[in-house]
Amino acid sequence: MIIYNVTVSINHDVHDEWVQWMKTVHITDVMATGFFLENRFARVLLADETDGVSYSIQYMCKNMADLQIYQGSHAQRLQAEVKEKFDGKFAAFRTVLEMVD
Repeated sequence: MIIYNVTVSINHDVHDEWVQWMKTVHITDVMATGFFLENRFARVLLADETDGVSYSIQYMCKNMADLQIYQGSHAQRLQAEVKEKFDGKFAAFRTVLEMVD
């Protein structure tokens, strides 16, 4: 299984709005693409929250091929929606992990 992890630091002044939007709009839209089997939305603990609050959003898919298709056909549009709504209010980076049994 492949985990597509998005780590986000969101500014305090839009934090509550962003969390609500992620739960009701963005994560739902990502899952609706059909490439992910499940997701997790977690707050990063023991992190410096001076400039914002950090979260990890993890999307699980069955293989790299599915992730690559998602990235080529949906990721740019969905990331643009986040940028349009919260531009300048967050920083994000993405990592890809493989489950090890």
